[in-house]
Amino acid sequence: MPGDTDDQRRGLMQQAACVAGAWAASGLLPLVAAGEAQHHPRSLLVGEDGAPFSLRRLVPGEPWLFNYPFVAAPVFLLALPGEVRGAELATRDGLRYAAPAGVGPRRAVVAFSAICSHKLMYPTPALSFIGLRKGVGSEPAQVIHCCGDDSRYDPAQGGRVLAGPAPQPLAAVLLDWDAKADRLHAVGLHGGEMFQAFFEKYAFRLEMELGRRARDPSAATALVRPAAAYSRQWQSCRA
Repeated sequence: MPGDTDDQRRGLMQQAACVAGAWAASGLLPLVAAGEAQHHPRSLLVGEDGAPFSLRRLVPGEPWLFNYPFVAAPVFLLALPGEVRGAELATRDGLRYAAPAGVGPRRAVVAFSAICSHKLMYPTPALSFIGLRKGVGSEPAQVIHCCGDDSRYDPAQGGRVLAGPAPQPLAAVLLDWDAKADRLHAVGLHGGEMFQAFFEKYAFRLEMELGRRARDPSAATALVRPAAAYSRQWQSCRA
């Protein structure tokens, strides 16, 4: 409904405003207006049967993937063990932004671009070097780990970099969840997106896999698949 959409957008804006207010109070508010979401067309997340994807299917530690906001742009969809609160982060250029909080009944569902911010490694149909792993030592329960360069990200803190050469957090995908209908939409991004560099680096590979539609915007629906169905092989990483 139009009214519901307006309420959801106001909620996202209020969330960003709260974090911006905290920065202003601490004297850290940047001169440039940072933290504005990069809006893209809404995509309803659906399963293999075409029905809306239910959050009840998500289990902590078991990643799912979909593509957004472009046909070739993979996204991790994760349920974490506990509530995820918004986080104050910055891009490699120092642009501060508010990473979104979790959605769902326990506010524990988040989504992040699955393109590593260092070497732009991503899940392909054949193989993936970036995936969800168990945290080690003092790390959180789950981390997003790229074996290619040993970059590790914290999905419970907006994709914050925990270790490795990654220059910035993973871009967070904004989610709208309709509690009554249990429907989940992807609606935009927050943070440092890497799409231009990604499409330039992998132009030939993406052309071979997807043809000219690789750079097309996501459709009105986006298919959600378990990690094992998205990539045939997930590379193991050393802890």
